[in-house]
Amino acid sequence: MQKDSRDITTFLNYLRTIADFQFVINAGEILFPDNIKILYSKTGKPRQVFLNGERVATIRPKDGLFTLSILGAELLKEHFSYPSLRVVVMNEVSEFISDGKNVFAKHVIAADQNIKGEEEVIVVNEDDLLLGTGRSVLSAEEMLLFDIGVAVNIRYGSKKRF
Repeated sequence: MQKDSRDITTFLNYLRTIADFQFVINAGEILFPDNIKILYSKTGKPRQVFLNGERVATIRPKDGLFTLSILGAELLKEHFSYPSLRVVVMNEVSEFISDGKNVFAKHVIAADQNIKGEEEVIVVNEDDLLLGTGRSVLSAEEMLLFDIGVAVNIRYGSKKRF
């Protein structure tokens, strides 16, 4: 569905505002520069956002928040210092996580203290190498406290770039 330039500017501001709310101030500018392409749903709402032909994020219809692609996670990781927006896991489990396997609490060694349950997070190893992106099950404090259970449901491992 094609939109006129006024609608694109309005949607771009809308997308940036959501990203700033969901992640951190200025995340919207980083994720969504002026040259993005927006894929709209049949109802005319923005659904997916692309940068240079690669998906950056998808808007979840149920709550209007974003799910990040690997590209979106890379963009945020590059612009926000360690450990912001991140869950850090042991190097030993890097391959499993990058393959798309979930993060268990016993493997978490650090996490951004602002992470709460049900939030979109970036998963990295001890060397700050991007392993994947997903939805936190636990808060940062719980991830570090618990020795059992899933801490992050991985949506995309870095080996599976979507």
